[in-house]
Amino acid sequence: MEDLLRFLHVMGAIVLVGTGAGIAFFMLMAQRSRDVAAIAHVAGTVVIADTIFTATAAIAQPVTGYFLTREVGWPLTEPWLLLSIALYVLVGALWLPVVAIQMRLRDIARECLVRGEELPEQWHRLYRIWFACGVPAFIAITAIVALMLIRPAL
Repeated sequence: MEDLLRFLHVMGAIVLVGTGAGIAFFMLMAQRSRDVAAIAHVAGTVVIADTIFTATAAIAQPVTGYFLTREVGWPLTEPWLLLSIALYVLVGALWLPVVAIQMRLRDIARECLVRGEELPEQWHRLYRIWFACGVPAFIAITAIVALMLIRPAL
């Protein structure tokens, strides 16, 4: 059972890191193109990817993590585990607004595409907030992976 739980937990981490990096890359490239049609398409795909992959992994991680700690016998009071959990809460606090922002970015881009307009300042402001939330969330999720691998004595 430990091997299965560890596998599922590692796969969840891979999905979180990989999807996060992929979403950020494609959204950044679309935004840099200034092509409203490309931005609208990518923003729509980003929302779908976050719903299917990120949300599923985000739910699975604490579940598999909890059962893995029980199976292995690690107390939840281990300092590296407490730090990982705190960082995970931070990631969640940053990710939830990002999801709402992504949906709004998608909707604004689609509206502009239909009207044949350029993206308004509101879109660019929301994009900067999206990016500003995404960078620390990605750093934190990467730190969690490092903590899980190293399990330092803090």
